Amino acid sequence: MKANIDNQILATILDSPMAPVLLHRIQSVLDKEKERRELFYNEITEQEKAEFINGEIIIHSPVKKKHTDISLNLVQIIRAYVFEKDLGFIGFEKTLIQCTRNDYEPDICFFEKAISKDFKTDQALFPIPNFIVGILSPGTEKRERGIKFDDYQNHGVKEYWIIDPQAQTVEQFLLNQEGVFELNVKSDSGDLKSIQIPHLVIPIPVIFDEKLAHDFVKKIYQA
Repeated sequence: MKANIDNQILATILDSPMAPVLLHRIQSVLDKEKERRELFYNEITEQEKAEFINGEIIIHSPVKKKHTDISLNLVQIIRAYVFEKDLGFIGFEKTLIQCTRNDYEPDICFFEKAISKDFKTDQALFPIPNFIVGILSPGTEKRERGIKFDDYQNHGVKEYWIIDPQAQTVEQFLLNQEGVFELNVKSDSGDLKSIQIPHLVIPIPVIFDEKLAHDFVKKIYQA
């Protein structure tokens, strides 16, 4: 499906007598984007949560407490589990990942050990992770479900969770053999089993409850 859409876009351009002109314009835009992207790398600081998307620098507003609570719950759970099992590296909040055109700071991301073993202590830019969590807010939902969804899919992120704090639901998307995200689970209850973090199973209510999350982390360390 994804390949067909890409081929249709390419065919539309190539069928136009303006194809050389369009190509020149596109390349000009991308060259200017590249300059802005280098400037972005040089100017961003550790104090900012910022992303580079289609030539624009996006500075994120402070998040609401419920967003922070969910993020902390999941980070503590996943980080404890990955550490105990020696599975790789967990990034969160300001871990900047590089796609071909854009740079994102996912709420949470996981890199398997085969990738993370070469990370440096002063590393600031990171490759494509195996697993990403995006926590929705009114200002980010369009991007999480739009350009980020497409970019993560096109760059081979194998598992993507979209968490809705308001509805207290989790959507789990898995990359199929055709390179397309398929919705595997959407629920506000039951257990959620990660595919990319081996054998990690989290009861969905735990994600939204600090006490349950704390108790779950203790069980991980006691196992």
